[in-house]
Amino acid sequence: MTRGTLFLLIVTAVVGGNAQQRVLDRIVAVVGKEIITESELQSQVDFFVFNNRVSPQTPNLKRQVLDAMVNEKLILAKAVEESVTVSDDEVNQQLDALIQQRIQQAGSEQRLEEAYGMPISRMRREFRLDMRKQLLINRLQQTKFADIHVSRREAEEFFETYKDSLPTVPEQVELYHTFRMPKPSEAAKAASQSMARRVLDSLRAGGDFASFAKRYSEDPGSAALGGDLGFVRRGQLVKEFEEVVFNLKQNEISDIVETSFGLHIIQLLERRGESVHARHILFKIGQDSTAEQTTVEFLRSLKDSVEAGSSFVDLAKRHSEDPETAPLGGYLGNLAIDQLDQSVLSLVKSMKTGEVSDPVQVKFGTSQGYHIVYLKERVPEHRMNLTGDWNRIEQVAANLKRSKEYQTWIESLKNDIYWEIRL
Repeated sequence: MTRGTLFLLIVTAVVGGNAQQRVLDRIVAVVGKEIITESELQSQVDFFVFNNRVSPQTPNLKRQVLDAMVNEKLILAKAVEESVTVSDDEVNQQLDALIQQRIQQAGSEQRLEEAYGMPISRMRREFRLDMRKQLLINRLQQTKFADIHVSRREAEEFFETYKDSLPTVPEQVELYHTFRMPKPSEAAKAASQSMARRVLDSLRAGGDFASFAKRYSEDPGSAALGGDLGFVRRGQLVKEFEEVVFNLKQNEISDIVETSFGLHIIQLLERRGESVHARHILFKIGQDSTAEQTTVEFLRSLKDSVEAGSSFVDLAKRHSEDPETAPLGGYLGNLAIDQLDQSVLSLVKSMKTGEVSDPVQVKFGTSQGYHIVYLKERVPEHRMNLTGDWNRIEQVAANLKRSKEYQTWIESLKNDIYWEIRL
């Protein structure tokens, strides 16, 4: 229950209808100079029910949600008292990112606007204050609790106290992979470049960008919207796209830009600090069966090398095309078996420790590639112990310590700040 009011309002509008309009709006709590209304409470209850898949008839649910809202208002009052600040740029960035996330969930800007009964521009204006309040709450909480840690003695005492009630550690696997993307033929690439060049020439001759995007773009998420990507923050775009769009002038159209998704023609519509509002036309580069076969054969050769004694980690560093894991030798993590993607789970279930899989197709972003997976170690399901699960025990102990200190802090705020529940 730590999401911002903006987040809850928009989600409720999309997934739960206008629930806040079905109840009589009255004040159910007062905290300092802030109030909580019945409609706000019902919105958060609806969201909690949806997000946690619980029954709306859960005993004391409404009171539990209201208590959480009161706690946030108390923290907000304390943040104001202590002159905690957030910049306008921070508010704008978080607001834009949140609205873009909601647009993706709703399916389009139009569907979100219809669900909430107002244009996106009005949402930004009306919810800006709520976003600022939530950022103030988050900042004060981070300042207060981010550096709370437990000593080794505290972790050991926690384990001795709670060991009989700690959850079982599920089966875990330590996985690595080497990923490769089939390379399109020169003929396929030339055909896409030729089409992109013809469209670009037409745009520069006065063609309508939105019309061309609807007709030619192969981006299913934006083509119907005339290529409109909405506002996107720096860091949310692939490197090649970002380098170009942040250097364009308003309404300027780029040359052809190549990324892992294909070829793009980009137009900058507006820029706000570290966020840009852009649209694009995407031309995917077709692949043929020869490219896929070559990729599979290459990965099989890497598997053969490992079975002959080569290091999987060294080969992954040299040959994997996954930018996040390649520098780590393809390391995917020490993962609980019940949290694996179904495709990976079905692969790993039959593998032995130290084994490398055959090449299998895998989705990578919006494209399909192939990878081989290395199972370095398998740890069976077991009860937590200090020897093998120290990091996990330390983390759970620290979380409990933070929770206790949070509750103590909230009680002190309740003694210092006026609050009243009228439910």
